[in-house]
Amino acid sequence: SSPPFPSQKPKSELVRTSLRLLTSSAYRLQSECKKALPVETCPTTDIQLVTQQVIQCAYDIAKAAKQLVTITTKENNN
Repeated sequence: SSPPFPSQKPKSELVRTSLRLLTSSAYRLQSECKKALPVETCPTTDIQLVTQQVIQCAYDIAKAAKQLVTITTKENNN
């Protein structure tokens, strides 16, 4: 069985862009989630804002993942 992504360097700039978005969004998501943890929450933490940031990060991850699926499906079908 072949891996879900090509093992060679991504040819498409779109793939690289999607991978960068995925990576940066994942780091941001981790950071925002840590802020919401009780241990790290300080009195000035705006939980509503943190929650909005978490939702935005998760949305960006989903968007980047969808782009990757679309691109790799097209490339594999060519």
